[in-house]
Amino acid sequence: MSVEMLSPPVRQTDVFVPELVYFEPDALNYPKGQRILEWAKQQGLPIHMTTSHNRITNLPGESDLEKYRIAKRTLVVGIRKTLKFDTSKPSAEYAIPIATGCMAHCHYCYLQTTLGAKPYIRIYVNTDDILQAAKQYIEERAPEITRFEAACTSDPVGLEHISGSLKELIEFMGKEPFGRLRFVTKFHHVEPLLDAKHNKHTRFRFSVNADYVIKNFEPATSSFYERITAAGKVAKAGYPLGFIIAPIIWHEGWEDGYRVLLEKLKEALPEEATSDLTFELIQHRFTKTAKNVIQQRYPKTKLELDETKRKYKWGRWGQGKYVYPDEQATALREFITEQIFDNFPNATIDYFT
Repeated sequence: MSVEMLSPPVRQTDVFVPELVYFEPDALNYPKGQRILEWAKQQGLPIHMTTSHNRITNLPGESDLEKYRIAKRTLVVGIRKTLKFDTSKPSAEYAIPIATGCMAHCHYCYLQTTLGAKPYIRIYVNTDDILQAAKQYIEERAPEITRFEAACTSDPVGLEHISGSLKELIEFMGKEPFGRLRFVTKFHHVEPLLDAKHNKHTRFRFSVNADYVIKNFEPATSSFYERITAAGKVAKAGYPLGFIIAPIIWHEGWEDGYRVLLEKLKEALPEEATSDLTFELIQHRFTKTAKNVIQQRYPKTKLELDETKRKYKWGRWGQGKYVYPDEQATALREFITEQIFDNFPNATIDYFT
């Protein structure tokens, strides 16, 4: 079956503009806080003050579902007080916190539960403090390389036009002999990052999936065409490139779906994108808590959340997740691995989990 030519989407995905903006008072003592305030005023957005970015309790909405949707369109600008970084295996040694929360509505996202009752988007303005903490982590491990993941709790590319934090991070890591940055995005708004002095110390990754998954479970994200076009721009800007296929979902026609995905990637990417290309493969998983939250927030979701069709896998801290049974997981891993190497013989698969 031949691959259909990639064609531009009918609808262009706009940059994120919140409906409400909150500021911690101390955030306005930072240049970045002042810049974001001016941006919010230029956009004509309602601006409120809050004592803490962790406590936004008066959001409008008649129902929990309406409040959730409004929260996803709410920006909170504050100071990151906790500068102890979480670990971020298998992607990196540490998660570097420049933002929390995401404007996308991916039904399966683990942020549904990890952010719990705080799904609003937070940008931290004390970037210098965060970078200083990162430098200490790098120095502790030197001369080993220390990798930082910037997209554990957010999609920072989707916020870059507001924060500018990702470019600061990229250029900081570009000067660190033993520091490396990684992040993943479902957005195509990469222009602010194309001229960053990255020194090839940042791996720019895009989340991609079978057409069925993007159409049914990834509202409010850039289209596949937009993401792949952006990936070509990123490769031409000299960044090491990667793709995360996640979550891999067993669905009717999944083999065709993932085969066509890899063929479309090969067709669309420029030659320079394939010289140092990595893939990360993550099968769909969920917890009981996640299932309950997802069904409340997306009551019409087609996401398969039947525990009887899954295998229970124990995790750290005694809490487990439902993953695919071994036979299905093996079939997914082997088939997608084969398709990756058929299309990109020099690529590296970092992990399947």
